[in-house]
Parts: sequence; structure tokens; C-alpha cells
Amino acid sequence: MPQISNTARIMPESAIRKLTPYADQAKADGVHVYHLNIGAPDIKSPESAVQAVKDFEFDHLPYSNSAGTFALRRALVEKYYQPIGIDITVNDILATVAGSEALTMVFQAACDPGDEVLVMEPFYCNYNTFTMMNRVEMVAVHTDIKDGFKVPPMEAFEAAITPRTKAILLCNPGNPTGTLYSKKEMLAIGELCRKHDLFLVSDEAYREFCYTGEPYFSAMQIPNLRDNIILVDSASKRYNLCGARVGCIISYNRDVLGLITKLAQARLCPPVLGQTALYGALDAPASYYEDVRKEYIARRDYTVKALNDIPGVFSPMPMGAFYTVAELPVHNAENFAKWLLTDFRLDGATTMITPAAPFYKTKGEGTNQVRIAYVLEVPALKKAIRIIREGLEIYRKLE
Repeated sequence: MPQISNTARIMPESAIRKLTPYADQAKADGVHVYHLNIGAPDIKSPESAVQAVKDFEFDHLPYSNSAGTFALRRALVEKYYQPIGIDITVNDILATVAGSEALTMVFQAACDPGDEVLVMEPFYCNYNTFTMMNRVEMVAVHTDIKDGFKVPPMEAFEAAITPRTKAILLCNPGNPTGTLYSKKEMLAIGELCRKHDLFLVSDEAYREFCYTGEPYFSAMQIPNLRDNIILVDSASKRYNLCGARVGCIISYNRDVLGLITKLAQARLCPPVLGQTALYGALDAPASYYEDVRKEYIARRDYTVKALNDIPGVFSPMPMGAFYTVAELPVHNAENFAKWLLTDFRLDGATTMITPAAPFYKTKGEGTNQVRIAYVLEVPALKKAIRIIREGLEIYRKLE
């Protein structure tokens, strides 16, 4: 029998979807599953996005430009990025198959096999997959749940930099922690990238979900670092268009975008109907963002308080995105998450959560932690977290 790829063999399963077969079986058995495992909100997409797809008439569906339609890229520049203070032109942006492809392309364009990328842990678990696909080594700078995952001193980054370090990767606001990086922190990281001539790859898919009241500071706004910054963005979360699979890469660096253009041509084009939905979403009124933000604040406040009210559970207050990491009074959070799906029922329902260990690079970290996505309405969150609470009470006696 032919041997399969060792690279593919060692790539991890997605922690977010790994337990899906158990959830599917529970549903097949008639159990209602509350999904707090995945960032797939129940909030409606903008009506303008829905209408744009409805109005799209065709008798065949051709390819678009590999970089995305010119109309979409111009609309993104003029209707979204320039108004929020990110000064770019159509030549600085390339549409992708969501943020996932964007990150994969960035690593392909910016790194060679054996290069290293620094990232704060815990991090979005699929970063591991994207780097491994390209034989790039991810090096973790640790942050701690006890102090709310705050940014470590720059000395911690300095200590992790080696001759093979090529980039620093950020997610701002953070998935899974909800950490929001301040202007001061972004400028300090930018200075580090300038000092060591590193790329700064900034994943800003959750930009709209910030809860401090301070203006959002994008990596693209760091002065005197134009050629080092690569911004990755996505329509999935901002407009709840997860299935549209459209995102983008933004950079002032002509060499980077030139290489990524070649990669984009190889995969032909992003989804045309997805681009249509995003084009329509850009006409959403400002009230759409504000209403969604208020809703997430209400969900966050309930979730964090309810979790911390459970004996032995600790969850810091996230300042962005729609996730929080919670430390549980169990030895192995993955076993508990699986047990909820296979063995525990409350009023005919159970809750699906994501074990947090795969969000860490450091072995042994996060084994008693979970990521909670507060993407359901508060009444559903109440039921979902009650299941966690009562499940823990029973599970701790079994463990």
C-alpha cells in the first residue's frame, strides 16, 4: 500500500470540530445540543447581504478575477477600510476564501520551510494546522488565564526570537481568549518587528467586537512599518456570513501581494456568490454593528458571571470577540466535554464545548480549560451553562 504523507498524518484535528461525531449521535438520539463550541452566531446577516444574493441573476456562474471582483475590492476600500482609518487602495487588497485561506497564503508567501512564527498562546487552534501545512514552526509566547491573558513583556518575545524567526502572528481581538490589544501594546509589538525586521501578521476578523469603548487600533495604523504588516480579514464574523467563505489579505508590500496573487491564480478565484453577499453587506447601516455589539456585551456579561458562579470555575472577562476561556475543576476538559455529549442529559439536552489544550503549543497547558463561544441568545445560554454546572457536579464524583 502506498504511504501517505507524514506531514498530513501529524496534523492535528480541529479541537472545535473533533467531538462533532458525538454531537451528531446525540442529535440522532433526539437530544438537543447547545453549541458553545464554535463561533457560528445565531445573529442574522445584514438584510442588504441577503438581498444582494437574491437579486443576483445568472444563467451560468463564471470565475471572477483571482484577486476578487474589482467592484468588491473597491467597495471594501471605500465603504469599509478607509472610513475606519485604514488608508489603502484597491491595489493593496486581495480577496480570499475566507480568513483560513488568507493565513495559509500568507505563510506560503512570507515563510520558507523551517522558518518560525511567534504567536501568543492560547491561540486559534487552526493556526497550528496552517503553519504545519507549510512546514513552518510556530513558537509560543505564553499568556496566563490568571491575569486575563494580558500581553507579556516584550522581553518574552525577545527571548523567543531566533535567526529563523520570520513573523509575529496576532489575533486582535483574540480567539480564544477575547483579549483586546491596546494601541500601546500594538505599537510595542510593531517596534519589535521593526527592530528584528519581522512580518507582523494581524488577524483582525473580530474587529467590530470590542467592548472597552476605546477606538480600535489596527496593525495597519502602526507608523513606519508599511512593508512589514500583513492584515488578514474575514466577512465570516463581522456580518455573520460564515458560509460565504470570503475574506481578504491587505498589505502595502508589493512583493508579498505579488506572490499571493500567483497563489490566488492557482486556486482560480474566491466564491462568486460569497463575494456578492459581502458586497451587499457593505451597505449595512451603522446601527447593524451597534445592535450586534450590544447583544454580544449582554451575552458576554451573562456567560462570564454564570461560569464564575459555578464552584471551582474561573473565567476572566474578555474585552473583545465572542469567546472566553474557562478553567474547570476537572483533570481533563476534553474527557468532560466528550462525557457531556455521550452521557449527560438535562431536560433532553446537553451542551457542546471545546477543550482548550489544542489552543496551546506548550505541552500540558490548558488541559483543564475549555473555550466557550457565547454565540446564542441569553435564554439559550442560561440552559447551556446550567447543563455545564450540573454536569460538573456529577462528573467530579466520577473522575
